Amino acid sequence: MSVGMSSDDDEVELRPPFPLVDRSGLDMVHAPVPLTAAELRLAMTNETTELLQTLKRWKERAMEDLDAAMREDPAATSKLMVAIAYQGVHAIWAHRLAHAIWVKYPALRPLARLLSQISRNLTGIEIHPGATIGRRFFIDHGMGVVIGETAVVGDDVLMYHQVTLGGRARGHFKRHPTIGNRVLIGAGAKIIGDITVGDDCKIGANALVIKDVAPGTVVVGIPSKVHQGDVIA
Repeated sequence: MSVGMSSDDDEVELRPPFPLVDRSGLDMVHAPVPLTAAELRLAMTNETTELLQTLKRWKERAMEDLDAAMREDPAATSKLMVAIAYQGVHAIWAHRLAHAIWVKYPALRPLARLLSQISRNLTGIEIHPGATIGRRFFIDHGMGVVIGETAVVGDDVLMYHQVTLGGRARGHFKRHPTIGNRVLIGAGAKIIGDITVGDDCKIGANALVIKDVAPGTVVVGIPSKVHQGDVIA
């Protein structure tokens, strides 16, 4: 057996094929290394505590997302209605769970991808589990939104349907945009590449953004240009 109790029931013996570090810490070996029952109980307790903390944080963030929906959508009449009927909120909640799995349990990343795919099929919103999403995020209407793996979205961001936070290159590096805090992204906007949209920006509907946007700026058009009052710079 790969895991078995010793005769005195004081320790658990872990065996190959798992590579283990001997107690001297000097060498990688495949010889059995005893793990005491106390050590096993401590490890299980730590894992359970971390899982409970993760679920608590998920619940807190989920309630904040409800608050954001109530604040941003005048058609939202109750939190219960939002929780039941808003696919944008459902997609965000599923992502927060998938992202926690992606970050904390790398061996379970296929599960995170599966959860993300199920959410995509149910909501029409695709958020890669590797994407980092801030607090109080709201996607209004939602259909057709795509957020890539290395995208970063700040706090209090409002996003409408058909928005894409996409990449411009292939490879294992930062290739998707970073969105600051309190940014509004209009319907159909495309923000592409490893660029930064600063805090308090507004991205016009159907804009194509391929360069950094300074904080507090309004941009519109294809490709996007700065909009100041009635003037497009």
